[in-house]
Amino acid sequence: MINKHVISEKIKKAIVEANIKINPEVEEIIERYEGPFSDIIKENYRVSKEEKLPLCQDTGIVEFFVFIGHEVKLEEPIEETLNRAVGEVYSEYPFRYSIVSDPLFERINTGTNTPAIVHIFQVKGKSLEIRFLVKGGGSENLTVLRMMTPTSDVEKVKEFVIEHIKEHGAKACPPLHVGIGIGGTADKALLLSKLALTKSFKERNKDPKYAGLEKELEKELNFLGIGFQGLGKGITVYSVHIEHFPTHIATLPVAVSVDCYLCRRGKVTFED
Repeated sequence: MINKHVISEKIKKAIVEANIKINPEVEEIIERYEGPFSDIIKENYRVSKEEKLPLCQDTGIVEFFVFIGHEVKLEEPIEETLNRAVGEVYSEYPFRYSIVSDPLFERINTGTNTPAIVHIFQVKGKSLEIRFLVKGGGSENLTVLRMMTPTSDVEKVKEFVIEHIKEHGAKACPPLHVGIGIGGTADKALLLSKLALTKSFKERNKDPKYAGLEKELEKELNFLGIGFQGLGKGITVYSVHIEHFPTHIATLPVAVSVDCYLCRRGKVTFED
């Protein structure tokens, strides 16, 4: 049995840190950037850390990826624990509430930044791993799915990804982290593209073919020259990650998700 309060407290701490402390992988790259507004970008995350203020006014929707071992027991449904943690964090800190209860008609703010998005994966063992993204609206709006023909080759997939980033990448506060989901069904591909964004920039796909494609796309996307904040200087993407899954013989779903230059993410683990 993993205590719900233990889960909540660790998650709350991780969400706060993701919102006010710069991602170390991002900081390493930004510190080397000397282009337009470089001083302001660096000063922003220094002040944020010192004053415990959000790195960005858009403190996002929190999206969780929960890997729960089959031997793990919980005191309550994990969604209840996670939503309570999110609600408490966004009430206790000066983080903007960004969630509306009805997506189409009234669009009334829930006033808690909940509900969060929770994806649950059942795995073997006694561990509980929770990854999350703090996803801003600008980067979320770049999410795209294309149901490609099953005869489409690697070049067609690359063309789709590159054209999408070329046309829209500057809208999501680059440099971007690009996640790509290939295979499964339409919804599975989209989920995989989001899951890919939880990876470290330095990770590579275990399959050499997909790892090679990640490197090729990273190189070609950086050739676009969009640059920091779309101003044409510095890199356009930090990294590209691909997650793939078996699919139907008549389909080839390909989804693309991106994270903005802050790449606010976290991971906590628990052992029963």
